[in-house]
Amino acid sequence: MLEKLQTVEDRYEQLNAWLSDPEVISDTNKLREYSKEQSNIEETVQAYREYKTTSSELSDAKVMLNEEDLDADMLEMVKMEIEELQERKVEIEERLKILLIPKDPNDDKNVIIEIRGAAGGDEAALFAGDLFKMYSRFAEQNRWKTEIIETHATDIGGFKEIIFSINGDGAYSKMKYENGAHRVQRIPSTESGGRIHTSTATVAVLPEAEEVEVEIHDKDLRVDTFASSGPGGQSVNTTMSAVRITHEPTGIVVSCQDEKSQIKNRDKAMKVLRARVYDKFQKEAQDEYAENRKAAVGTGDRSERIRTYNFPQSRVTDHRIGLTLQKLEQILQGNLNEIIDQLIVEEQAKMMEHTSE
Repeated sequence: MLEKLQTVEDRYEQLNAWLSDPEVISDTNKLREYSKEQSNIEETVQAYREYKTTSSELSDAKVMLNEEDLDADMLEMVKMEIEELQERKVEIEERLKILLIPKDPNDDKNVIIEIRGAAGGDEAALFAGDLFKMYSRFAEQNRWKTEIIETHATDIGGFKEIIFSINGDGAYSKMKYENGAHRVQRIPSTESGGRIHTSTATVAVLPEAEEVEVEIHDKDLRVDTFASSGPGGQSVNTTMSAVRITHEPTGIVVSCQDEKSQIKNRDKAMKVLRARVYDKFQKEAQDEYAENRKAAVGTGDRSERIRTYNFPQSRVTDHRIGLTLQKLEQILQGNLNEIIDQLIVEEQAKMMEHTSE
């Protein structure tokens, strides 16, 4: 572990030197790349330096303990200092083990989230709407920005499908744990007999891809335009503003009709397309990272049932870690940190176990 940490510190110093080099400063791409890399390892380097300082102080204290001219009071003080330093050293070691876990390269990215009503008809669509509100409130709490990309609303409210982006520092690092099937148990408003129904909605969380990360050629795209349908007013429904883009090499199709402008709809559709193509290529090409994902808690198959929201008992259960909270209302208001923090801890534990094998 110490060899790895020394390598990280050496790299940090090298980056420091490069970031002071006029050639790098004048190259926007290199400056951004090196600054980001340095920022990503800064916490690890600081912890390692604290570890070295603590280890040095502990060694000095042990040497002092063997000095013959210490009086009883001084001897007691040195023993207390050694005990404190040993405890601090262990704490830093544990922190360093976590910091050395390979980071998900997408953690700093913005996200595109796709929520779809699954089993349960209208009730599933209403639940999809509840999930969208929950994530919007969670984004607000984190000072992230939410933007709707595409919606397919139902007549009674809710969504058959809603696609939206969340932009903010570290959005993917938290939102990735929402990937999967969410189940709701409640009495629908249309149920006269008071029976509890079970419905599901699926949530797909995709890291937003930059143009430089996934190459999409115009020749590989088929772009169709058509008149928008559904709510939006006469001007939306009578102009050819809706856009459908097909990426022919992968067969991925994205459509967008929420904006009155065809250009804006195309831009939004391309954002979703890049994310889906990036997600597909990443799963196919990054074998090493895929191996790490097997140890992850929250990045599994989207069909996996990850959480149940039980309204009669005001209970939310996350099935991946066996966590049950009697806080349904608070969670639907966007207070997801208690669940996500425990998922992060569990994933870190699994990753530490995986990397030590």
